[in-house]
Amino acid sequence: MKIHQNTGGLAATNAYLIADEKAGKAVLIDAPQNTILALIKLARHEGWDIPLLLLTHGHWDHISDHKIYTNHYPHGKVLIHQLDEPKLQRPGSQMYQLPYQIEARSADGYLVDGDVIKVGTLELNAIFTPGHSPGHIAFYLEQQKLLVAGDLLFAGSIGRTDLPDSDPQAMRESLQRAMALPDETVVRPGHGPATNIGTERRSNPFLA
Repeated sequence: MKIHQNTGGLAATNAYLIADEKAGKAVLIDAPQNTILALIKLARHEGWDIPLLLLTHGHWDHISDHKIYTNHYPHGKVLIHQLDEPKLQRPGSQMYQLPYQIEARSADGYLVDGDVIKVGTLELNAIFTPGHSPGHIAFYLEQQKLLVAGDLLFAGSIGRTDLPDSDPQAMRESLQRAMALPDETVVRPGHGPATNIGTERRSNPFLA
């Protein structure tokens, strides 16, 4: 497995390209502004096809570059949980006016808890983790001991629950699911540096 990260946009949001280099297949997770083109160029240089863009949730900073992906992969599929699709259909910030426009679209399909997305020999398990948003999804690669957490869990922090459609109780339950993973599980968050479950279990003040 190869994983590449690119960070961009007004909120310094992380996009990920995960590839089975032997199979020549890859997947994009999230599409922050000014991140996707560089990852597409990298994938094409390596000879990796990218049939899917997976969105952890629909907040503007995670979906801004979705059109860049579909421009380069017209037959590619953009997937999100159904509860967050309205944000994709009516994109924008609920807090302030963005200095750019995000094209509206509907999903090509829906992610649900327990889905297994296969990328070559890799298996990404979709975990329904609402709280930060109603349809938030994280992706767990059990064999690789990797959690792509979106805005569920950060190094030393957690996703916001003061947004209009956030749910603090749902966030607590979602974090409990994450904390059930092995300590050595690497966490790749939607913002900030990588961490691991064990470190967060021991030192994250929001998990005390």
